[in-house]
Amino acid sequence: MGEILLGTASWTDRTLLASGWYPPEVTTAEERLRYYARRFPLVEVDSTYYATPGEETARLWAERTPPGFTFDVKAFSLLTCHPTRPGALPGDLRGEVPDKKNLYIRDVKPEVADQVWERFLSALLPLWEARKFGAVLFQFPRWFPIGKANKHYILECKRRAEPLRISVEFRNHTWMSEENRDETLDFLRSYAIPYVNVDMPQGYPDSIPPVVAATADLEVVRFHGHSDKWTSHDIHERFGYLYSEEELKTWTPKLRELAEGTSVTHVLMNNCYRDYAQTNARQLAALLAQAGARVPPPAE
Repeated sequence: MGEILLGTASWTDRTLLASGWYPPEVTTAEERLRYYARRFPLVEVDSTYYATPGEETARLWAERTPPGFTFDVKAFSLLTCHPTRPGALPGDLRGEVPDKKNLYIRDVKPEVADQVWERFLSALLPLWEARKFGAVLFQFPRWFPIGKANKHYILECKRRAEPLRISVEFRNHTWMSEENRDETLDFLRSYAIPYVNVDMPQGYPDSIPPVVAATADLEVVRFHGHSDKWTSHDIHERFGYLYSEEELKTWTPKLRELAEGTSVTHVLMNNCYRDYAQTNARQLAALLAQAGARVPPPAE
């Protein structure tokens, strides 16, 4: 059985900072990351979706965390076919793109796209060199359906990201509909691309069923919660959800089964507002340990 690592999506959300989880004396970015990394073995970096990181920033992340700590990193919005503000691009590239409120990757010249790819990935290399890198999370939008062109784009992402590996999360139901599910999973398995298993509200245009499947030696599970305000534009309302112990117990055998077919499984609580995520991550780690899974327990 592979090891299961649990953590949260972000360690710096403002409501988490306001919740009192960090002690009063832990006030700087460095202190917060060190504090978090002494308690969890894994974290997801979400800020990279909004802007490309600096190489120095990633180097500091590596230096401030203990051996064996792992970062999963969310891909920059432009690279996942999401709308992107021109101001989010590196300063010297902003004059090279159309004057629009939001850009899509189809709007920029190939040489500009190449620069975005190169700078985004090179900034993450310090984590990879320190052996603290998990995967780049490519979360594709609801207007990214199953099809030949989009499969080719996923493979392009895989190729461009090397030597970093990628994981893939869908928000268009066609990928995981009953008629397409096997095709999608076979496609990902054939290229050893981790499928991101999700737990999320159902009945919405971007809902993906909670299918649990392994497609590579690394697997990722993201818990988005079940907020009744899923369509809210306020992310604190959309993801503000505290899982009950009973809900977590239903996932325990699923995660154990997933871990049996992988080397390592990353479990990330994306209900990361207030202190919900770290609370649920600790609860789930305890339940998995009781069930005999290989789980590094969060520290007190």
